[in-house]
Amino acid sequence: MFTGIITDVGIVRSVDEADGGQRLAINTAYDTVSIDIGASIACNGTCLTVVAKGEGWFAADVSGETLACTTLGAWRPGVPVNLERALTPATELGGHMVLGHVDGVAAVVDIRRDGESRRVDIEAPVELSRFIAAKGSVTIDGVSLTVNSVEGDRLSVNIIPHTWGHTVFSGYAKGTRVNLEVDVIARYAARLLERS
Repeated sequence: MFTGIITDVGIVRSVDEADGGQRLAINTAYDTVSIDIGASIACNGTCLTVVAKGEGWFAADVSGETLACTTLGAWRPGVPVNLERALTPATELGGHMVLGHVDGVAAVVDIRRDGESRRVDIEAPVELSRFIAAKGSVTIDGVSLTVNSVEGDRLSVNIIPHTWGHTVFSGYAKGTRVNLEVDVIARYAARLLERS
């Protein structure tokens, strides 16, 4: 489990085809001595398991299913990646409960200045839009965000300067594809309503 508070921006080091999936190696500023093999790290919001590591890098195997449901299949060496290590009992819960299970791929449709911040409009897949509500939580490329507004399949989020400068958001443009995870509480609430 994660909070959606990014603690490093890594860089894809290598991408190797591996038995129907890929092995990704990612450079990181994390002290990799403290990362166990088998540990979970959210990479642009996708929970991946560390299978190898070295000084300043770790590797994870990515299944064909994950490649099909996320933006990871388009990653190449040099691509920046939002990173967050899994929660520990002492971790401050600064964002919201993020599982690292990407629900789908969305697209940036507009970016505009809003004072010092930036307002980013994102078009969500139609099947996920019912889980998104104004003032609710959403995870975009692993970052916990509050939804400002929702109109149909489009949601709007406000990105403060710190988040813009310390995540992969600064590289966004119209058309950028992003990993989207809806709030787990919204998902369960909708499921309960369906069954009643």
